[in-house]
Amino acid sequence: MNMKKALRRLFGQDDKFFDLLEASAVEAQTSVQLLAQMIRRPAQLPTLDEFILSRRKDKRITENITEELCRTFVTPLEREDIEALSIALYKIPKNCEKFGEKYLLCHAQIRDIDFSDQVRLLGDAVTTVVQMVSRLRTKSHLETVKDDNDRLHHLEGQADKVMLTLIQDLYSGKHDPLKVIILLDLYEMLERIIDRCRDAGNVVFQIVLKHS
Repeated sequence: MNMKKALRRLFGQDDKFFDLLEASAVEAQTSVQLLAQMIRRPAQLPTLDEFILSRRKDKRITENITEELCRTFVTPLEREDIEALSIALYKIPKNCEKFGEKYLLCHAQIRDIDFSDQVRLLGDAVTTVVQMVSRLRTKSHLETVKDDNDRLHHLEGQADKVMLTLIQDLYSGKHDPLKVIILLDLYEMLERIIDRCRDAGNVVFQIVLKHS
C-alpha cells in the first residue's frame, strides 16, 4: 500500500465503509429473496444452507466494519452511526434464517399457506433499505431519504394491516389449534423482519439528518 493510499484510509477518505455497508444491505436483500423462494416453492422440501451462508457472509462484513473502525482515525460518518447501521442490517439475514429454521420444522403442516402478501411487502421494504444505504455514499438530499423512510414506514403499516387480517382468520375457529400456534409464530417472525428493515431505514435517515 503506497503512502497516499495509506493516509486516505487512515483519515477515512476512501470508500471502504460505504462499500461494506452497501455489501451488508445487499446480503440482507439476498436473505429476503431466499425466504421468498422458499415460500413460493411449498412442494419442495426447503434447506437452510443458503440462509446460513448469507448470514455468515453478513457476519463477516459486520466484523470487517468493526475492524476498519479500529484502524481508521477519521471516519466519513460518525463511528456510532456506522456501527448502529451495521448491526441493524445484520439483524435482517439473522431473522430470515430464524424464519427458515421454523418454516423447515413445520413444513408439512403449512405447505398450503399463502404468505405472499407479507413476502411482497418485505421484498419492497428491503429494496428500499438497499437504496437508502446507497444514498449515504452519494450524499443524497434529506428530502429524498425522508421519502424513502416514509415509504418504509408505510410498508410497515401495510404489513400490520395484513397481520391483523391473518390473525382474525386464525381466530375464526376453523383451523387446527396446532396450526394456529405455528402460523402465529411465523406471521410474527415475518413482521419482525419488516421491523428490522424499518430500523435500518431509521438509522440511515438519522445519519443523513445529522449531515444535512
